[in-house]
Amino acid sequence: MRGIWGLLTVFLLALLFLLPIQLCHAKEELCCPVNEDIDRILYPANPPLRGEDVQSLQAELKALNYYDGPISGVYGPLTQQAVLEFQREHHLKDDGIVSWQAWHLLARNLEQPVTKTEKLPPPTGEIALIVDTTKRKLTVLTDGKPYKQFDVACGKPETPTPVGTWKVVHKATNWGTGFGSRWLGLNVPWGVYGIHGTNKPFSIGSYASHGCIRMHNSSVEQLYPWIHKGTPVYIIGSPFGVPGRGHKLLVRGDRGSDVFEVQRTLKRLGYYEGAIDGIFGSGLDTAIRNFRKNNDLPVDNRVDRKMYEALGL
Repeated sequence: MRGIWGLLTVFLLALLFLLPIQLCHAKEELCCPVNEDIDRILYPANPPLRGEDVQSLQAELKALNYYDGPISGVYGPLTQQAVLEFQREHHLKDDGIVSWQAWHLLARNLEQPVTKTEKLPPPTGEIALIVDTTKRKLTVLTDGKPYKQFDVACGKPETPTPVGTWKVVHKATNWGTGFGSRWLGLNVPWGVYGIHGTNKPFSIGSYASHGCIRMHNSSVEQLYPWIHKGTPVYIIGSPFGVPGRGHKLLVRGDRGSDVFEVQRTLKRLGYYEGAIDGIFGSGLDTAIRNFRKNNDLPVDNRVDRKMYEALGL
C-alpha cells in the first residue's frame, strides 16, 4: 500500500510540474519559447533528483546560510535538511518539496541585498525601454532621456535575446512560476519573448535565459506600472547572438534575429519578397538559392560563412 501512495505522490508532483507548461500552450503570452524559465519541483526521492536546478538550490541555500555541503547537484539528505529548515523559518509546509512558492521566497531573500528599493515617482512623458544585450542593462527613457536603469540577464549564446524594435503587447502579474511576479510580453514574430522577474537571482547580469530578459522581482515590480501596452522596446546588440561567438549556420526551420537580418538584407537586394518575420521558410529558401547561384556559391539553401561574407554581414 505504501508503494502505491509513493507512486501516486510522484504522479501528482509530475502533474504539478506539467501544469504550467499546459498553461503556456493555452496562454502563450505567459512563457518563453520552450518554457525554460519554469521551475522544476524538487523533492526527496530514491534515487535522488539531480541537475543544474539542484545546484542552484544548493547555492541559494548556502548564500542564505542554510546549507554548508558541496554544490553537487544531487538532492540528498543535507540538501533536504536545509530545505526543511528554510521552510520552517518561512512558514511553509516542512515537507522537503521545493515548489514555486519556495523558489520565489528564496529569490526574494537573495535579491534584497543587491537591489535598491528607492522610491521613484512614475516617469512622466513618453516612455520607451532600451535593453542593451552587451552590457545586460535595461534603461527606462522618458521623452528620450534616461530615467532609471536596471541590471538584467539576457539570452544564452545558443538562445540569444531577439535584437530589434518591438513593443509591449501583453502584461501579467503573479503568474506563480519561474517568470517571477511580473511579465511584459513583446511582439516578436518568431517566438514568445518578454521582460519578466526571475526565481534565479544569481543569473542577473549574465547570459542565462532562453531569450527573455530577466529582472530581479523587485525591479520588474517597480517597472511594471510605468509600462503600458504599446510601449516601444529597443533591444540593441548583435543580431547574430552573444559577442565573440560568430555567426550560426542557418538552415530551413531556424528562427531568430539572425534570420530576420538575412531576410532584411536579401529584401533590400531584391531577392526576397516575403515577410520579414525571422522565420526561415520556403520564401527565404528560394531567395538564398538564387543569391548563392548569382554569387558563385554552391547552390543550396544554407547561410554559411561564405554567404554571410557575400551579404556583407
